[in-house]
Amino acid sequence: MKIKQLTNEKLGETVFCARHSSGLEIRVMPKAGYSSAYAVFGVKYGSIDTAVKNDNGEFEMIPEGTAHFLEHKLFESEDLNAFERFAKTGASANAYTSFEKTAYLFKGSENIAESLEILLDFVQNPYFTQQTVEKEQGIIGQEIRMYQDLPDWQVMFNLLKALYASHPVRIDIAGTQESIAKIDADLLYRLYKNFYNPANMVLCVVGAIEPQEVFDIVDRCIKTADAKPAERKFEKESVKPVQDYIEEKLSVAQKQFLLGFKEDLSEPLISLEDEIASEIVLEALCGKSSPLFKRLLDEGLIDMGFGSEMFNGFGFSCVMIGGTSADPEKTSDIIKAEIRKAQTEGIDLAAFERAKRKFYGRYVMCYNDIDDTANMLMNLYFNDYEPFAELEACKKLTIEKVQERLNAIKEDSCALSVISPIS
Repeated sequence: MKIKQLTNEKLGETVFCARHSSGLEIRVMPKAGYSSAYAVFGVKYGSIDTAVKNDNGEFEMIPEGTAHFLEHKLFESEDLNAFERFAKTGASANAYTSFEKTAYLFKGSENIAESLEILLDFVQNPYFTQQTVEKEQGIIGQEIRMYQDLPDWQVMFNLLKALYASHPVRIDIAGTQESIAKIDADLLYRLYKNFYNPANMVLCVVGAIEPQEVFDIVDRCIKTADAKPAERKFEKESVKPVQDYIEEKLSVAQKQFLLGFKEDLSEPLISLEDEIASEIVLEALCGKSSPLFKRLLDEGLIDMGFGSEMFNGFGFSCVMIGGTSADPEKTSDIIKAEIRKAQTEGIDLAAFERAKRKFYGRYVMCYNDIDDTANMLMNLYFNDYEPFAELEACKKLTIEKVQERLNAIKEDSCALSVISPIS
């Protein structure tokens, strides 16, 4: 393997990158003085991947929730499951599925090489039977029902359903009761073969381990395969939301709301620069040091849980602002008025500088945490960026670029999601 070193002089950190013959990308950041290591084995396969190319080269729909279902099943084997194997090395293991990826991980302070071999082994050796699949359908069905009672979860997915007509981001990551009922062992094996190709994966290791040791373990453990990354289907959606208001009643003490502004996408992904610029817009406009936050708090319309997020990925991008509020409609009207004002008068320079410093500092601090660093390296790779790209993008941002992102927020593309107490 040809090893490339990328160093950030200000941080004093180096990432060692290599592409294995199987197509697997490897990124390693050794950390001097650290006693533990964190490894994440990521697959570019998440809940939005509800279409797969068949033998005729055409996209074929698959049940929602399969990525999450497959994540659960991969820990099983004919003998010891993966958790039992990690227990013998003293490592703490886990996995998660998001909209765009599935990640398998461990953290440990001893037997790190052995734990890494276990990680690479169990992810490459699926074992499914129809009996175990049917058992898992019951377990995941309970998980889906549990999340339907969580107001934070429901207010977000209700907003996504209001904003997006067909994009699978509108569907719960775990799928639905109806969709998971369609999953069987044969389908899981087929999807595993399509998505779990090393060329569609990345291994990131950070902490107390030498890069060459990681590369040697990969050479021993990774199976050869045709380097064929999976393809994603992009269908442009109208910038208009499906509906501008959605409400659900749950057992909550106070109303919760989420106001979302859908972005008009001509390409599947926005740039890293645009993503960070949007985060800076939100911090400047409605962060806890903003006049808007103070006004809403003084008027009793929000509490300290009020916040915002730039929510984006393959084929979707929107701004989200919300929290707990006695009057979500009034609060949303004030937020929209503040956005219109900033679009007309321009973002305050001092607020822009504060927000930019905050985000740059947050990215720098990320590299003190081996978990955050490994996940950052994985996310950057899956979005075609080199290590440390977020630092450079943030450092180069201008107020003109941030203003451009602010002006892209359109009031006629917004929707309001509200969770109300059961009367």
